[in-house]
Amino acid sequence: MQCLITAPHSRPRRVRPPPTWRRHLSPSALAAPVPAPTWRPPLSAGPASPRTRYGGGGSGAEGRKRLPGGGAGRAMKLRRGALRAALALVLLPLLTPAGAVEPISVGLAIAGAAASALTGFISYPRLYCYFRECCLQRHEPRAAAALQQNLDKKLFGQHLVSKVVVKAVRGFLNNTNAKKPLALSLHGWTGTGKNFVSKIVAESIYKKGLQSKYVHQFVATLHFPHAHSINLYKDQLQSWIRGNVSVCPRSLFIFDEMDKMHAGLIDSIKPFLDYYELLDGVSYRQAIFIFLSNAGAEKITEVALDFWRNGRTREDIQLTDIQNALSVSVFNNKNSGFWHSTLIDRNLIDYFIPFLPLEYKHVKMCVRVEIESRGYAVDEDIVSRIAEEMTYFPREERIYSDKGCKTVDAKLDYYYDF
Repeated sequence: MQCLITAPHSRPRRVRPPPTWRRHLSPSALAAPVPAPTWRPPLSAGPASPRTRYGGGGSGAEGRKRLPGGGAGRAMKLRRGALRAALALVLLPLLTPAGAVEPISVGLAIAGAAASALTGFISYPRLYCYFRECCLQRHEPRAAAALQQNLDKKLFGQHLVSKVVVKAVRGFLNNTNAKKPLALSLHGWTGTGKNFVSKIVAESIYKKGLQSKYVHQFVATLHFPHAHSINLYKDQLQSWIRGNVSVCPRSLFIFDEMDKMHAGLIDSIKPFLDYYELLDGVSYRQAIFIFLSNAGAEKITEVALDFWRNGRTREDIQLTDIQNALSVSVFNNKNSGFWHSTLIDRNLIDYFIPFLPLEYKHVKMCVRVEIESRGYAVDEDIVSRIAEEMTYFPREERIYSDKGCKTVDAKLDYYYDF
């Protein structure tokens, strides 16, 4: 029996035509290597500096120089577009039927929207600084209005203070070309409102007020207690101011108890208050210095008594009636930290602001405000009794409270069962 073995059927090979983008080329061109596509990096504005990254006061001109032809405008449009896209993706599930969108897709979309929103939040200065405290925040007219309102409502008998402080602070914050830092020296008896005013000024510049990391408060008897360490204190004070202004040009420095500070110590900050444009690459022209002192209170009382004895009201007193005499009195007071100070000699203190001694009616105002702040109805009988318990001077006239309103809070604890 003969078997026939046949070869398997071989299928003809199909020749795949060359890609359409090479069909028109000649055989020699087909053999030539295809050049790799050229990669071009995207336009970039360069690495952001710490200040410009968070909108702390970096110049917009830098971005415009790096991106010619409206690069800064395009960057802002991109940020706004990212925020709008993020908002649209977040609202997508609310505008679509429940079965029309897959849960996983929605989750990924929301995650991408959150990342995009976070990027826009960090890159958009005003939005970032709305939630986080920033140095060199844009000064708004509302801040000056709040400063004026707080002083009018809670500071009594100090018409000169309200007038001068508001104008000085508001003008300085709005001045983009200041020649030197702002220096205010507040003088008057205890309890007349010096610490309160410094607190209100801090709150008008930074939301956290005295708790802000850009506000620095020094108390002479606490931070500079020993006379034999004055040279060490000078070095430490200079280093502290230099370091903090380097971080935030709009730093606020408050020096309390200047009348108890060792003479000569405050002169160590003279270079920072002078008219220098830069010191070791740092500008101090946007900083604010406030000094609080009881020195000069006798001269202030003397002027106020003269007006009273001549039948004139305290509101008739003008700053020109007392400022020069006050600065001379402080300069020649051996018990003051400003004794023969170069800050006064070189006219580096912009304003000497007098706090007039408080009268009986002003003490009653303090009592009323304190009662209301505790949430209680005002009892005029208690108000009068607390005001009458204060001691007043001079002994014959008994016009001015020797403690101002300082002990009002403690006396209220006795009359009210809080």
